[in-house]
Amino acid sequence: MARSESHFEVKTAIVHDWLTGMRGGERALEAIYELYPSPVYTLLCTKNFQSSIIDHSKIITSSIQKLPFSGKFYQKLLSLFPRAIEEFDLSGYNVVLSSSHAVAKGVLTNSNQLHICYMHTPMRYAWDLTFQYLRESGYERGLIGKIVRNILHEIRTWDIISANRVDYYLTNSAYVAKRIKKIYNREAEVIYGPADTNYYTLFEKKGENYLAASQMVPYKRMDLIVKAFVRMKGRKLTVIGRGPEEKKIKNLALKCPNIEFIGYQSPESLKDFLQKAKAFIFAAEEDFGLMPVEAQACGTPVIAFGRGGTSETVIEGKTGTFFYSQDEDSLIEAVKRFEKMEKVFDYSEIRQNALRFSKEEFQRKYSSFVEKKIKSFFR
Repeated sequence: MARSESHFEVKTAIVHDWLTGMRGGERALEAIYELYPSPVYTLLCTKNFQSSIIDHSKIITSSIQKLPFSGKFYQKLLSLFPRAIEEFDLSGYNVVLSSSHAVAKGVLTNSNQLHICYMHTPMRYAWDLTFQYLRESGYERGLIGKIVRNILHEIRTWDIISANRVDYYLTNSAYVAKRIKKIYNREAEVIYGPADTNYYTLFEKKGENYLAASQMVPYKRMDLIVKAFVRMKGRKLTVIGRGPEEKKIKNLALKCPNIEFIGYQSPESLKDFLQKAKAFIFAAEEDFGLMPVEAQACGTPVIAFGRGGTSETVIEGKTGTFFYSQDEDSLIEAVKRFEKMEKVFDYSEIRQNALRFSKEEFQRKYSSFVEKKIKSFFR
């Protein structure tokens, strides 16, 4: 994007790790792109990435894109990512805006370029989820395990070195800002969101079903939610989502008519379920957690694990309630506590809280930060 101020032209480039679908990171990318429509540099882009906002003709991919089956197995190419992200020649731009949860922050820039990184999280599988990643992948022992551990060690080394290529960090929660400080010894300013609070609207006539909706992967702890409702046979649970743990989680609820699995749902259907749910249940320790905010935008209370970004977006006793141990007993106790105070929840007040995390609020704060840094960097 070119801007002119005192005859100074600002040329921006955007960098994002990979474009393989629409998740929270890609929603933030869209919001940034709307402010600064620029070429988007990314490791790879697959057919699953569909955006009505980002101009696909402006997407530039790395050599990873050309590798056979990279679109399907890209996560197994971790060792190639650092070198691939360094391929991009960004010397024609004076402002680089990265959106990073893996390696995007590591693009090469020079002393005349301003680099602002919106960091969704430091690489979790290389840092705080390393041992969980090794266990779940079956790489704890043996020759392959040693190779993977060595790769992760090299990734951590590169990650620390490349952290100093960023001039300013932004992030999505105080929870992640603390992790950035711990790993990189860098400060990060928190800009929450962005949630589409215009799409997810208030609906005050709630149903009797609790709702859980998420990708079925281990850290989302959908298994915990299902196990808890297996024990609460008098309460109905609707489960939305697919993923590698789907079969395993469904097997937990065999012969439990109070639990219904309905797989993937369209955005319109998901919105309808969020609006009508008795409460939305969320058991993950998430960096920000977009869906609990979207539920609140619908006026729906949230029962959430009280760690991570969700502890900053849900207000105890006003927009939901927390459980503080990822076990069935703790969740069951939270559901019962919620039911005792269910009538005190004001659905319009719950929505009002969600507006703090709106796309508009995100864009206002993001552009204000970027413009301020541009003025000070190039004065």
